[in-house]
Amino acid sequence: MRYTSLINFLLLFTDIKAIIRSQYMRLYTPNLTRSYYSISLLIIILIALSGCKTVDTQSTVYPTQHQQNHILEERLAAYTALEEALAIREAEINAREKELVDLYAELVKERKTLAASRANQIASKKNDAANQKIQQTALKRTSNQDPNNNRIILGEIENIFLDPPSMEFSARIDTGAKTSSLNAVDIVEFERDGKPFVRFHVIHPETGKKIELTRRVRGYVRIKDHKSESRRRPIVSLRARLANIDESISFTLVDRSKFSQQVLIGRNFLRDLAIVDVSKKHSIPSIDPKVSEPK
Repeated sequence: MRYTSLINFLLLFTDIKAIIRSQYMRLYTPNLTRSYYSISLLIIILIALSGCKTVDTQSTVYPTQHQQNHILEERLAAYTALEEALAIREAEINAREKELVDLYAELVKERKTLAASRANQIASKKNDAANQKIQQTALKRTSNQDPNNNRIILGEIENIFLDPPSMEFSARIDTGAKTSSLNAVDIVEFERDGKPFVRFHVIHPETGKKIELTRRVRGYVRIKDHKSESRRRPIVSLRARLANIDESISFTLVDRSKFSQQVLIGRNFLRDLAIVDVSKKHSIPSIDPKVSEPK
């Protein structure tokens, strides 16, 4: 502990004492007593001492080693508490992340289950609709059968499926015609390997475009018009499907462009298989070309 202020005072006191002594000696003041001189010095000392204080530089300016250790221990304790709090928070976050991952996995699983359930429902509805359609078709065909001899009942106008060209045509059902006939244009006959063939066009029932077909000639028939001489027309074989009838029959190639129906179905298709009710039209459902029916 150093008394810096006291040292400065002592130095100042020494200087003041020297000054006072020199002044009094210079002025020759014989009336100045020794006591007055001592009192003056005492007053000066008290005044100086009243303004000085001790300074503990080690405690105020530089902290002690003990204080430094105490400060470091407090900081270390604060850091340790903070680290523990962070570890607890990290554990909570990891647990929450695991919960979120599990929830997301369950959500994905539920979505897959729901998608599969919807797909099964849609497939079931489609199957039910297809089965219902088949049942309705079968019921309709049953209702169009003659209960006495189990023959199909056809209307005056029906749709018939021909292969080739694998499409439906509107056909007139005529019990007075012996042979069925098909509208054909651009008929050209030729031979192939010594056998007669014919190339002709049919008209697409929806687009009106010409469709070329080539078939082997199975025979000929003479057709006589009222205003012209009889003509020889080729006969070809085509597969015809109508209701539950599926037969390959002969068709005479003729020009039926003036008629509404390109196909005329005669007795060679109807015999022993169907009867005609001229009061009905389109009583038989359309044929699905992808579905094969027994003959």
